[in-house]
Amino acid sequence: MKVHFYSAETKKALEAKSKLISLYGDTSLDDADVVVALGGDGYMLRALHDSVKHKKPVFGMNRGSVGFLLNEYKEQDLQERLEKAQTVKINPLRMKVKTVGGELYDKLAINEVSLLRETKQAAKLKITIDEKTRLDELICDGIIIATPAGSTAYNLSVHGPIIPLSADLLALTPISAFRPRRWRGALLTQSANIKIDILEAKDRPVSAVADFTEIRDAETIEIFCDRSIELSLLFDPEMDLDERIIKEQFMP
Repeated sequence: MKVHFYSAETKKALEAKSKLISLYGDTSLDDADVVVALGGDGYMLRALHDSVKHKKPVFGMNRGSVGFLLNEYKEQDLQERLEKAQTVKINPLRMKVKTVGGELYDKLAINEVSLLRETKQAAKLKITIDEKTRLDELICDGIIIATPAGSTAYNLSVHGPIIPLSADLLALTPISAFRPRRWRGALLTQSANIKIDILEAKDRPVSAVADFTEIRDAETIEIFCDRSIELSLLFDPEMDLDERIIKEQFMP
């Protein structure tokens, strides 16, 4: 398989890239069969975002810290690993934002969309699902809409549910909900269309973040799963992502 190596700008990742190129060569992105991404989970997300344009499968190797979406770094037998790798297909979220100033933005998120208060004042959100209002007012620090692939990331850190890849669900998880105090979030089908209106948007500003892209002073946010885009992640058989997500639910 023809490989294009793609690395974070860290010493650890760049050294790995140089070594792997010396062993396997490096094909241009246009001619490559697969992209090998070297870095951490954050860099893997960037590689997957780029793959929306070049439509190449991505095999990540961990040269960062966490590495949940990455395979173990090994220099040996890369071609054999790529040939035996299992493919996981995922669809990203599409986030459409209208700001207080009237600007319009359209961004993709592979892990999650996060809405976060910008000041000391809590955010006030109105939540509509498939054109039906579900919460007239949620007072909170923010809210997360997470995909199954992203459910073990920020979503889990605020006590949201872990979602198996095959579940076809999204997690809607509040961050420090004040009212309704006992609301713990919801699980929605991936066909759901989620609309969130920021109440008192000028006085209680909120940022809308799609993975690593932040839009400040949001007023209205629409989020849905974009099934027209399909991303391919490659994993060693022993690094099966479904199994890793299940194991996370039994971690002490």
